[in-house]
Amino acid sequence: MQELNIALLSIGGLTLVVSLVAGVIRGKVYFLSEPLAAVLLGIVIGPLGLGLIRLSDWGDPFTILEQFARLTVGLAVVGAALRLPQCYVRTHARSMAAILGPGMVGMWIVSGGLVYLLLDVSLWIALLIGAIVTPTDPVLAGTIVTGTTAEQYIPAPIRNLLTGESGANDGLAYPLVFLPLLVLQHAPQRAITDWLLSTLLWEVGAAIFVGAVVGTGAGWIERESRTHDFLEETSLLSVTVALTFTVLGGVKLLGSDGILAAFVAGLLFNQFADAGDEADEQKVQETVLRLFTFPIFVFFGLALPVDQWVSLGWAGVALAAGVLLLRRLPMMLVFRQVVPSVEGDRDALFAGWFGPIGIAALFYATVAHRILGDELIWTTASLVIASSVVVHGLMATPATKLYGNVIDRVQPDSSDGTDHSSVFTDG
Repeated sequence: MQELNIALLSIGGLTLVVSLVAGVIRGKVYFLSEPLAAVLLGIVIGPLGLGLIRLSDWGDPFTILEQFARLTVGLAVVGAALRLPQCYVRTHARSMAAILGPGMVGMWIVSGGLVYLLLDVSLWIALLIGAIVTPTDPVLAGTIVTGTTAEQYIPAPIRNLLTGESGANDGLAYPLVFLPLLVLQHAPQRAITDWLLSTLLWEVGAAIFVGAVVGTGAGWIERESRTHDFLEETSLLSVTVALTFTVLGGVKLLGSDGILAAFVAGLLFNQFADAGDEADEQKVQETVLRLFTFPIFVFFGLALPVDQWVSLGWAGVALAAGVLLLRRLPMMLVFRQVVPSVEGDRDALFAGWFGPIGIAALFYATVAHRILGDELIWTTASLVIASSVVVHGLMATPATKLYGNVIDRVQPDSSDGTDHSSVFTDG
């Protein structure tokens, strides 16, 4: 009970302080992001610092991390879906398909290749770790593309691109993670059969179907309830949070990909619900997400395996740097020709750099650890996640302002009669 009170005081106090000065942190404090502050708090109060809290005293640390990460990512992907303009995925189908198809596969191969080259592991373990760190995290990405600073300095098409990708590829990383997992558990023929029939057709296909049905139904009912005055303000403010938990729990019971289902449900709800209510739902979703974001990053700080990181030596440092630099930037530079939102090198570099690795990777790392029990998977994945939290957290505000200021300087003179404002419109 004492540890619970310490956790409530620490996490609640941090959330309170950061919520009261969030605008200052995102716009003025260059050296600290909200997730980084939460991780640092976990380090201070955890075994690496004062030793006030240990996750192992509450139960299996990996189970706690996995389940809390699942809820946090579910809320984050629904929040991402609500931030997108209606029908965004459909109107940007070509660019989303390029980023979520060959783009994700490319990031997976690059990340897995770096693990294989730098660490003494088998090819399939390397591909598993590569898949875990492939998805762009919607929680960290949300801290970059939301708020006054982001709206002022980042064009809406780039914000929407990062939001849409981070929401979708968390669920779509599921088959990439489970292909090596199945190969490591079973004979190749059975592994491929299970992956095609179970993972792709059922766990991914059913997730998309169930998410679409539930999201469409909830959005239509919400709109009709608003039309007939059946919807009260108090019930409105709980709709998307309840939608998130319902889809996550229900689809998990069916044995499918709950994160992908949650994002699809959010997209369809966004399309069918009353447009005026969506803004309120987005604010509520972001508020609830913040209440989950701080605890999971504090828990991550409590569980950092620093001794195991040290045992990796310089190979671990090289791996973290290589993944951050090479996993995503080349993909964005290659596919910018088919992504209208990315209009030049500046856009490609910014969108390519800010593909942070966070809670989604944490979730998949704990799932892989539960299934295989391989400590190296957790050690390597957590090192890359922590590196992304630190590096992207430190660079978010200064890089965002630099990017926005460069765009302002290179805008052509409007005296030529050409309208250049489209770069800042919703993409």
